[in-house]
Amino acid sequence: MLNYQTFSTQETIDQEEDLAPSPELTVVEDGDKYGKITVAPLPKGAGITLGNPIRRVLYSSLSGSAITWVKIEGVLHEYTIIPNVKEEVSEFLLNVQGIKIRSEVDRPGKLRLEASGPGDICAGDLMAASGFEIINPDLHLASLDSDESTLSVEFNVEYGTGYGQAGRGEGLPIGVLPIDAVYTPIRKVNYSVDQIRIGKNPDFEKLTVEIWTDGSVSPVDAMKSAGNILVGQFFLFANTKQPTEDDEITPLNISAQQYNTSVEELDLSSRTLNCLKRTNIDKVGQILEMKKSDLLAIRNFGKKSLDELFDRLDELGLLPDVETSQTSDDDSGETLESADTPDTEAESGDES
Repeated sequence: MLNYQTFSTQETIDQEEDLAPSPELTVVEDGDKYGKITVAPLPKGAGITLGNPIRRVLYSSLSGSAITWVKIEGVLHEYTIIPNVKEEVSEFLLNVQGIKIRSEVDRPGKLRLEASGPGDICAGDLMAASGFEIINPDLHLASLDSDESTLSVEFNVEYGTGYGQAGRGEGLPIGVLPIDAVYTPIRKVNYSVDQIRIGKNPDFEKLTVEIWTDGSVSPVDAMKSAGNILVGQFFLFANTKQPTEDDEITPLNISAQQYNTSVEELDLSSRTLNCLKRTNIDKVGQILEMKKSDLLAIRNFGKKSLDELFDRLDELGLLPDVETSQTSDDDSGETLESADTPDTEAESGDES
């Protein structure tokens, strides 16, 4: 009997050694532009399952601020020169693309450059509006080579995601020169998966993620943002429901095609569109499922943005018959027309 109890106790100890503790995330290094994060122990195969999507989201889905066009005094197009400036316009525009901006306001804005006399012009010479910061002030932009040299430039800054092509600026006035905008703050992401042993079990993994940014956001904050995006996406799968009798009809009584219409197709102002995209609202159906109070609670989304949004939906015939019941009533009985929601800064900004 004593031998049996001893064997059972030893067997329990061995089983406990084989059980892995819950995975833990460890920040190994956290600098302004480089960070290293590990997650362990993970079940076999989970390393690449987690590493690949987090890497893709870091590259493609993080937002930031970038210059989208410039206006140089006395210059009408990019295929010319600037008097008494060493760089041609095309070379100057390439230098401007390298300017990295940290934004605290998540809205469009303007920067200004006024220079004269001989000398080198750097990004730090730009006059930044409130809420914007140049994070690479030593970046060379142009060289003035004469006492008569003058350079007066206006820069337009917008908030966006990923990469924006200069062609999107079609329709701008003569003299406004669009440039490619790199909104994403991520410069490089690398992940690796190593096999580790827990107790007597060697079939566990450690995920290591290395992140390089442009300095406008820290690597740890970038990882948090990417994680939140993935949580929001996988939440759809966590709430999988049985299909309705008619798979082509959503609970809003609109077609699946209408529900999945992209908000970009609404041709909204950049301010209204950016407010929706920052809240991960990508489809018309998501808008129609929200109450007015929820829409107005979005940062910088005011009454004018709301009117613009629903006017555009109405023009395109995307407002279903149940739109009023879905969006006009909230828990307090507030209606779409009578709701009195404060809108100070956001409403005034819609004019811009």
